[in-house]
Amino acid sequence: MALLTKDEYAALAGDMTFPTAAYIDGGYRPAASGKTFETVNPATGTVLAQVAACGAEDVDFAVQKARDAFEDGRWSRLHPSDRKDVLIRFAKLLTRNARELAVMESLDSGKTIYDCETVDIPETIHCIKWHAEAIDKIYDQIAPASDDHIAMVLREPIGVVGLVLPWNFPLLMLAWKIGPALAAGCSVVVKPAEETSLTALRVAELATEAGLPAGVLNVLPGSGPEVGEPLGRHMDVDMVSFTGSTVTGKRFLTYAAESNAKEVVLEMGGKNPAVVMDDAENLDRVAAHVVNGAFWNMGENCSATSRLIVHAGVKDALLERIRAHAREWVVGDPLDPETRVGALVSAAHFAKVAGYLDKADTVLLGGGAKDGFVEPSVVDLPGNDHPLAREEIFGPVLSVLTVNSFDEAIAMANDTDYGLCASLFTANAKRALRGARMLRAGTVTVNSYGEGDIATPFGGWKQSGFGGRDNSLHAHDQYTQLKTIWLDLADDEDEAVS
Repeated sequence: MALLTKDEYAALAGDMTFPTAAYIDGGYRPAASGKTFETVNPATGTVLAQVAACGAEDVDFAVQKARDAFEDGRWSRLHPSDRKDVLIRFAKLLTRNARELAVMESLDSGKTIYDCETVDIPETIHCIKWHAEAIDKIYDQIAPASDDHIAMVLREPIGVVGLVLPWNFPLLMLAWKIGPALAAGCSVVVKPAEETSLTALRVAELATEAGLPAGVLNVLPGSGPEVGEPLGRHMDVDMVSFTGSTVTGKRFLTYAAESNAKEVVLEMGGKNPAVVMDDAENLDRVAAHVVNGAFWNMGENCSATSRLIVHAGVKDALLERIRAHAREWVVGDPLDPETRVGALVSAAHFAKVAGYLDKADTVLLGGGAKDGFVEPSVVDLPGNDHPLAREEIFGPVLSVLTVNSFDEAIAMANDTDYGLCASLFTANAKRALRGARMLRAGTVTVNSYGEGDIATPFGGWKQSGFGGRDNSLHAHDQYTQLKTIWLDLADDEDEAVS
């Protein structure tokens, strides 16, 4: 789909109607308390809508409707090919409404319309289609047994699932979770981030239009304490999948321990290194990858390249090329298709990122922060103990660390509480494979920045998360339980003789 002009996007934004109520049991309804909260366009400070502020009573109601839907089998026991057909229709409706969703996402989050149109919305649709097509292609198993027995190993949907979303990729993270969860036959209660609730509500409406039965997909906007915690503590929720900060993710372990010991899958923060050795080929290409990894989505990305660990022998040459590529990352109006760096998601998050820049000793590039926008910035650090090297900034800030050997680079890359992603740039194939094995991260890219694709599992080690993986067929594991059925085929007369 061709991009529009800035004025055309502005016209669409001006005519847009936003969903404002919770979505429960196949329809919109206000919060039980009647309370609302403001959702704000972070690029302008304009209030977009007053959205239902749900609470524990709404969580109870939504979970009950999800449980009813699960137990009566309207979705959980539907034939796999029928579930596939519904999700394919859902993907087609998302495609038909793609531009509306892109503009809504940009307005609500500060993300650039360029990213929404070319990355987030297409990948969201692809994710739903991919998991839909997998539904009737995942086989159960027969385990080896004696001639007198058959041992069947079955996957069954886990039940009612709580899905807690981050604000940095509202639609895409929604798809990463509902794709495999719905494919498995679960009923879900989604808690979108308070800052970015609008597109999740609209998507739920489209899912119903596609034929998803009432009660299977419910969306509850609201705060973490009012919705997230009651969902995490709910005795009738079988599993929670959370994506967000490490601090918040750990709370869900407490909620589970203090309630029904529900399963918890966490995808949390990252402090991802890009290791560039002195034999790396084509430094211009390396710089392009590093810059993209650091500044894409305003650096509001758990897999962002936030640490550049570069060999002293190529540091100056690489930084020169990084400065050149950074000029392409224009800061400005998110609805301008020429803009590559939009607004940070909220005033509070802007203040946090700006505060990190104040701690930088040597700013090599950028450093400006004003009115919710932060310039792509590169800072030189004296060592890996600096706060900008240890803590997740979640903004367009690249920290540069200098090393003098391969072993020093790998040790520094692994010297972090996180283990989500890492990149290694080298022309030596043996070093590339050895380094990729040594880097302690869930995804390691060689001579590129990336996260893999829908067919590869995504998730982290250490405090970046555990319990399951997003994307790929492995994503279905977290939304299913394994059941063994043991069949005794021995003849009664034979048993009597023996």
